[in-house]
Amino acid sequence: MIIFPAIDIKDGKVVRLLQGQFDKVTEYDHDPVAMAQKWQDEGAQWLHVVDLDGAKDGKILNLPIILKIAQTVSIPIEMGGGIRTIDDIKQLIDGGISRVILGTRAIQNREFLKEALAKWGDKIAVSIDCSNGMVAQRGWQSTSDLKATEFVKELETLGVQCIIYTDIARDGMLNGPNFEGLEEILNSTTIPVIASGGVANLDDLKKLSTLQSKGVIGAITGKAIYEGKLNIKDALELKD
Repeated sequence: MIIFPAIDIKDGKVVRLLQGQFDKVTEYDHDPVAMAQKWQDEGAQWLHVVDLDGAKDGKILNLPIILKIAQTVSIPIEMGGGIRTIDDIKQLIDGGISRVILGTRAIQNREFLKEALAKWGDKIAVSIDCSNGMVAQRGWQSTSDLKATEFVKELETLGVQCIIYTDIARDGMLNGPNFEGLEEILNSTTIPVIASGGVANLDDLKKLSTLQSKGVIGAITGKAIYEGKLNIKDALELKD
């Protein structure tokens, strides 16, 4: 199971939001590039980067920083937030991003998703951010009328090869993932799933690792590693 340190960027800085709320921000570092290098030095095999400003405003706003991260580290990066056009995806992949995560645009426009999948295949992932089982969008600022378990079935028929599942209520709360919601997703699809939201400690990762046979391939951790609740090296040793 891959452990993904999260680097959420807002106003050019590394932050975490509480339950995705933009008025509940904790700043952790002023230099996302240095933070990316730190996680690589500690043994991370992948990075999960989010342009929070982009997710909120509907266009990538921290692109120079994101591309600099890709140029600085040698490990692969997945990135989401504000990606709305085919040109956005091309620019990111050409700039060294290994996997592009689509959210709002994939929810609103299936033809866009089909085109992206046709061009880039497994370099495209879809983010399923849930609130009470319904899919959220626009940087989690609104909830669609789309049920997550139905959406994931549709994504499978379209050929999506990776999804990131987040329970918004758990994100940044350090009270454990929503295992019930995660298992509902796992039981609805054969698409590999990266779990996100609520990871607080090694026990959470151990429990997630028991779901590998059902399709969990990784876990994203943010607040826990920034606040010293979880040590990346310990997490990687657990994985091994």
